Amino acid sequence: MAAYDLEEQEQLAELKAWWKQYGNLVLGTVAAVLLLFAAWNGWRWYQRSQALEAAALYENLQTAARMSDGKAVRDAAGGILEKYAGTAYAPLAALVSAKVNYQSGDLKTARAQLQWVVDNARQDEVRAIARLRLATVLMDDNAYDEAMKIVEAKPVDGFDALFASMRGDILSAQNKRAEARTAYKAAVEKATDATFRETLRLKLDALGE
Repeated sequence: MAAYDLEEQEQLAELKAWWKQYGNLVLGTVAAVLLLFAAWNGWRWYQRSQALEAAALYENLQTAARMSDGKAVRDAAGGILEKYAGTAYAPLAALVSAKVNYQSGDLKTARAQLQWVVDNARQDEVRAIARLRLATVLMDDNAYDEAMKIVEAKPVDGFDALFASMRGDILSAQNKRAEARTAYKAAVEKATDATFRETLRLKLDALGE
């Protein structure tokens, strides 16, 4: 200790006292931070791994859908929903599978898959698409009241015209011509696509005055 002057000795004594009191806390905090960092990196690696595996299955799903292979579509979609439900591919897989089931006449399965997307998808736009398709399935199944409930709620921005048009379709299917006309006119006012506006005007013409 002779090598230190009095001030240095006092500082060293204070450091030793501080370390004796707080050393275990510091070491514990550092260990906790390192553990959290390792856990975070592990979680990110797991998410990337899950996404890559889900992407491969989703590619198989799209191929099967293009080939109209219903069984392969169901198997691929089921695998994604079962093992990779937390990835962005899950709601997309459910949408594709629902479309294939709808086209094959399996409205019950299509309805269940679309409802899953409505309940679980994280992106507002994906949920909006699922709601529109679910309303179509319900309308085809003559469940008009349920279909209307799906599209009565305020949609996400950019979907106002589509939701108004779907309300018009549902009302027209119920032969509520005046109400359907009002819905279609609202859709025309909100539509930004010229082709879509023309389609809406044709629907209005079909209703007559």
